[in-house]
Amino acid sequence: MAVSLLVADDDDLLRDLVKEVLEDEGYTVFTAGDGEETVDIFWQHPEIALVILDIMMPKMDGMEVLDEIRERTDIPILMLTALGDSSSELSCLRHGASDFVSKPFHYDILVERVKNLLRLTKAQNLDIVELGILTLDPIARKVYVKDEEVILNNKEFQLLELLVNNQNIVLSREKILDRIWGYDYEGDIRTIDTHVKMIRAGLKEAGNYIKTIRGVGYSFEVEE
Repeated sequence: MAVSLLVADDDDLLRDLVKEVLEDEGYTVFTAGDGEETVDIFWQHPEIALVILDIMMPKMDGMEVLDEIRERTDIPILMLTALGDSSSELSCLRHGASDFVSKPFHYDILVERVKNLLRLTKAQNLDIVELGILTLDPIARKVYVKDEEVILNNKEFQLLELLVNNQNIVLSREKILDRIWGYDYEGDIRTIDTHVKMIRAGLKEAGNYIKTIRGVGYSFEVEE
């Protein structure tokens, strides 16, 4: 099955050319001409594996689209910018962009950037995890309890995924904070407790898989 990509740019000619080049590489390509259409298409097609997103778009600009997608998923997002300055590039990265390409660009460079991002995603060995009544799909960024989908935001999913990948290991709040929020996070460490509470509520009967280790942090344990 061909890998699906989404190309979002309000420049019709550029968008069509990028679509043609990527389809020649064997990808299935969806396209959008504004931010609202981009969001609609993205949520309608969970098979999309990577987004190529222009910063300057009508209705919703690229940064707004990036923020909305990042609320639910860590899918690779390659930003296109004609601004050509370090501040816009830094802003893209701070908002969670995976990479960026400045316009004008060579199409072969764009293709290689796409391939590299997809390779990195695949190299993470993102297999579906089934533990008790819980199923976690790292690629689709979805969680199920007894085949019923549980809606988590991006931070909640990242936190649950970290706990699942360290099953039966006690993770301190400090370690969780560094891994999910970053070492330079200056907020309240108790935000972790709030997120765990929300995750447990969403997981319902599977919520007791997350164990509180008093005075330390949390552990993910599935009782046989």
